[in-house]
Amino acid sequence: MSEFVFLYRGGESGRSPERAQQSMQKWMAWFKELGQNGHVKDQGQPLERTGKLVKGKQKTVTDGTFPETKDIVGGYTLIEARDLAQAVELSKGCPILDVDGAVEVRPVMKMNL
Repeated sequence: MSEFVFLYRGGESGRSPERAQQSMQKWMAWFKELGQNGHVKDQGQPLERTGKLVKGKQKTVTDGTFPETKDIVGGYTLIEARDLAQAVELSKGCPILDVDGAVEVRPVMKMNL
């Protein structure tokens, strides 16, 4: 088994409390299914929409995450899958896809330290 990170991008904002509750139920059901099948290594967490960006040789610090963009990373999950193809298939159950969000599937590089 290999490790992969799901990065959740975009999605719905400004939801009613009812829609937020429905969305949370879908997320929890999806995580439960992944966990029961042995794919969740670390469920991860949602990320706050605030932060800082440290950039370049000058180590310039600016306000970061820029919530006005649709490409913001909203959270992550560390999973285990046989290969990239299986990880992609697993990502297709993610509820963020129902609201025009995206799941970036990235292999975790193994380092020999």
